[in-house]
Amino acid sequence: MSEVHRGSCLCGQVAYSVRGPLRPVVACHCGQCRRTSGHHVAATSAPRGAVEILGKPRWYDSSGTVRRGFCGNCGSNLFWDGPGENLSIFAGTLDNPTGLGLVGHIYCADKGDYYEIADGLPKAKGRDPELTTMILKEE
Repeated sequence: MSEVHRGSCLCGQVAYSVRGPLRPVVACHCGQCRRTSGHHVAATSAPRGAVEILGKPRWYDSSGTVRRGFCGNCGSNLFWDGPGENLSIFAGTLDNPTGLGLVGHIYCADKGDYYEIADGLPKAKGRDPELTTMILKEE
C-alpha cells in the first residue's frame, strides 16, 4: 500500500493529502519565493495526480507560467504550480513526521544579503532540473 502524506494551512481551511512518495526538499532563494514567504521557500513535490486538495486555495499568477496557491483565510503559502508534471508543496505545511530531508538550494544568485548558505549541500545559481525533478522511490 502506498504511503499517504497530509498537510494543511495554519487555520485548516485548506488541507491536502499526497498518495505516494515525495521529492526531497529543495530550498528556493529566488526573489519571488523570498517575497511570498519572507525568507526562502523549502518545498517538496509530487505528481499532480497524487495530490488531493480539500478546501479551495486561492491562486496567484506570479508569472506567465507559474501560479502560487495559498489560503485565502490565514494567508499560508501552500503550493507552487509551474510547468511539468509535479505540484510543489511547501514542506512546512506537511504534518510530521515527513521522512524528508533538504538536498540542495536553487536560485542562490538571488538570495537575500542578510544570510549565508553554509550547510554544504549543492547550490545552483539558478534553476536546477536535476534537484527539482527527483522523486523518492517507494519502499
